[in-house]
Amino acid sequence: MRKVWLSIYISALCFIGAPTHSAAQEVIHALTGSVSSINSNAKTITIFQDNGTQGVFSEPSGSKVRLGFDKKIADETTAASSFMQQGAYAIVFYYGSLNNPTIVALKNLGKGPFAATAGTVTRFDNRARTISVSDHTGTIRTFTINADTVAEGDLGVVDGSKFRAQKGDEVRVVSQILNGVATALFVKDM
Repeated sequence: MRKVWLSIYISALCFIGAPTHSAAQEVIHALTGSVSSINSNAKTITIFQDNGTQGVFSEPSGSKVRLGFDKKIADETTAASSFMQQGAYAIVFYYGSLNNPTIVALKNLGKGPFAATAGTVTRFDNRARTISVSDHTGTIRTFTINADTVAEGDLGVVDGSKFRAQKGDEVRVVSQILNGVATALFVKDM
């Protein structure tokens, strides 16, 4: 018992001595939509979001902001300041609230066709990397999740290999048929 208390005491001392002035990281979130307009002068990008709303996203100001952005995902995106593909259907990476979002990067998803499915997870197979979702009609659709899949959960954006879902979770899946298989490009845990 003394060893337990001693280890708790030592752990507490380590936390007390840790610096408390470290800067917080901004959590990166994502959504999908079409790039409606790019205003280089105002440093804004307008997105027609899949939920039917239009949002204006500001590019980061000159101040340095620490981002909690998964490196693998970041490497597959284009910085907002360099993105010039008006009309592209993309995953939009941002921080802040949707009332005042700051856009960090975009990932152009290509030509499509794309499908969107919203519903309840009926099965998540971590070994096979598949997710089955029951939509509002009761139809169950199964999607493959791979390392290129972008997923957003409670703690922000992760690549598909790190994504986990549980039966009963509400999700939205943007998918495409790749090599004859319905593949999740983006999964958002609602």
